[in-house]
Amino acid sequence: MANNAKWYVVHTYSGYENKVKTNIEKIVENRHLEDYILEVLVPTEDVVEEKNGKEKTVTRKIFPGYVLIKMVMTDDTWYVVRNTTGITGFVGTTTKPIPLTEAEVASMGLISEESKSEFNIGDTVKISGGAFEGQVGNIVEIDEEHKTVKVSLNVFGQVTAVEVDPVFIKLV
Repeated sequence: MANNAKWYVVHTYSGYENKVKTNIEKIVENRHLEDYILEVLVPTEDVVEEKNGKEKTVTRKIFPGYVLIKMVMTDDTWYVVRNTTGITGFVGTTTKPIPLTEAEVASMGLISEESKSEFNIGDTVKISGGAFEGQVGNIVEIDEEHKTVKVSLNVFGQVTAVEVDPVFIKLV
């Protein structure tokens, strides 16, 4: 499966954002879904408030009632997230959640330099999903624009460069 991980938005009960984040992270750990649900985020900001003549820095939620999840959408991940306590549903149509666009993700500041490329040419990696699962090889090319990585593998006795989604590779 060569699906890219995308950011999705889920609606939660008011005040349950952090509880939902914790619950999803526990489920991901228990069911070993680390390759499919990559990040759970409750966006916050620090705001200076004045109360009784004193300034105080307070952390508040940017999108109350919503949690952002970076995940590969499959039937299993959809089911796990949708049925987590405190979640009322995905933002989008009832049949298919709609991921955030690249422009929306960029405007929220969710794309960081570390998420752009955590791999370098020459890195030894192990493929954790797809047709070449379990194979170990070296990165020979990184395509930031298409979000793919070419890994040199030994396939049937010949060294072959295979295009792999970065979601399915881990540094060795």
